[in-house]
Amino acid sequence: MLWTEGLGTFGRGIDPWTQLQRIENEMNRVLSRYASPSTSEFPAVNIWANGDIAVVTTEIPGIESEKIDISIAGKTLVIRGSREPENIEEGEAYHRRERWYGQFAKSVELPFQISPEKIEAKFSKGVLTVKLPRAEADKPKKITVKSA
Repeated sequence: MLWTEGLGTFGRGIDPWTQLQRIENEMNRVLSRYASPSTSEFPAVNIWANGDIAVVTTEIPGIESEKIDISIAGKTLVIRGSREPENIEEGEAYHRRERWYGQFAKSVELPFQISPEKIEAKFSKGVLTVKLPRAEADKPKKITVKSA
């Protein structure tokens, strides 16, 4: 005997999975209003390096380049920015809202000391690329061994 058979006429037409899906959708809708990226998650970065340069890339679409702030302290790169909320017309309401807005900050440890005066940053099509040359003082020095 199925458990719905014991419900009689009251149970006919009630699908508990549909009701659970409806509740989940409603919770997602309500909670998405308050969603914002955590500093450890956004923006995601890729970093690669060789002996002379480190390159950091990140995707931050929907942000104006003048709203991006890049700073360096020692071996730590900090990327900060903000995205403004979308304007909706009077009488309109969101049906679904998943994109966040507000401020973000991301700190990443670099593999070596950086020469700050030589840093290059480009922002194109939502992708930020930062080239960070290694400081001359931090580069390994070759030492010549003399014969006695």
